Amino acid sequence: MPQPTSPDTPLLTVTADTLVVADFRPRGPSAPRPKGPYRRLFDLPGARAFTAGNLIARLPMGMLSVSAVVMIAGTRGSYALAGAVTATGLAATAVVAPWTARLVDRYGQARIALPATVFAVLGSLALLLCVRHGAPDWTLFASYAATATTPNTGGMSRARWAHLLKGDAEALHTANSFEQAADELCFMLGPVLAAFLCATFFPEAGTLVGAVLLLTGVALFTAQRSTEPPAGRRSTARAPFRAPGMRPLLLVCLATGAVFGSMEVVTIAFADASGHHAASGAVLALQAAGSCAAGLLYGAVRPAGSARARLPWCLAAMAALMTLPLLAAGLTGSLLVLAGALLVAGMATAPTMVTTMTLVQRYTPEGRLNEGMTLAVTGLLGGIACGSAAGGWTVEHVSAAAGYGVPVTAAATALLVCLAAFRFGPSNRSTDFRPAH
Repeated sequence: MPQPTSPDTPLLTVTADTLVVADFRPRGPSAPRPKGPYRRLFDLPGARAFTAGNLIARLPMGMLSVSAVVMIAGTRGSYALAGAVTATGLAATAVVAPWTARLVDRYGQARIALPATVFAVLGSLALLLCVRHGAPDWTLFASYAATATTPNTGGMSRARWAHLLKGDAEALHTANSFEQAADELCFMLGPVLAAFLCATFFPEAGTLVGAVLLLTGVALFTAQRSTEPPAGRRSTARAPFRAPGMRPLLLVCLATGAVFGSMEVVTIAFADASGHHAASGAVLALQAAGSCAAGLLYGAVRPAGSARARLPWCLAAMAALMTLPLLAAGLTGSLLVLAGALLVAGMATAPTMVTTMTLVQRYTPEGRLNEGMTLAVTGLLGGIACGSAAGGWTVEHVSAAAGYGVPVTAAATALLVCLAAFRFGPSNRSTDFRPAH
């Protein structure tokens, strides 16, 4: 049988009346499948390492307040005292957090975030000791207020993505979507973990584990120096709060936070009124699960149009879907139906937050990104406090079902603020918010 003279020469032979060509050339590898957006994101050098540390540090954000309430109420027998202590910590955080973020922008994440975390952890441990040893009530307020130096770990992670993906708007959209889904996941798992620890071991267990996780996560996160944004020690940019167009965004964050705060309080009250108080955590977790899934899906698709054009649509979808829990509670009174409505309603929150944070990043002056995003988080915290108060008042004076009108009103307010800002604001002649840097 004739043989090919080289591996690259095909063999020609005849079988009956058929000419056969046998190709002995080696087959090359098939073309690789294109990587998905999240795989491309985490193929960046150092991305997985800083994300792992940040997720560990972020989980306590959903643990510490719940742990403090359980710990104080369980030992002192007063939910009023527990609520006042946590409200004081929230107010202190709203004041201190922007200053901490400003220092992070000026001197770098590693130099500021780790010492600030150590101080906050000492405040948590002081609270634990004061509760356990029966210290006067004022010591609880002072100890919990010291935790206000906790750095905005989510903001620092978003700042790293903005640094690594500078100029790649599509990849940054995916990164922001992942970060929002991570927020939802941590706030979904954190309270469950805190309640489990406090109930299974001892009332202070949730605070203790949360403090350890926070310190460990921030230490691992700040150790990843290769992805840390450069410090803007000599930045002369204006304060983010004074940047044109930023204040309307903060008002949107305030109203959006009121959606979250009121939804939590009203859902707990509705479950309690239905005789299923223990199920309230699982029902709220469904809302967070819906938001987490929507955030991941939102990051996997290429968004149409500019972030400025998308935000009103996201807010309109959130306002529309927030009517579902109101209808479920008012028309059926069933906790099971309400759980399904919350799952669907939660799907509108992540795209809204992703788009809002994208605009905050785009509109914050260069060198002050951590401060700008911390201001947005501060607005959310303020809205959560206001929404909790409004939801609690409505539940007490009207009914638990009527309380679901508060998140609908808050979402509609966010939409109106957005439309008014875009219609009458300084950037209505452009296709997007103009960068302030």
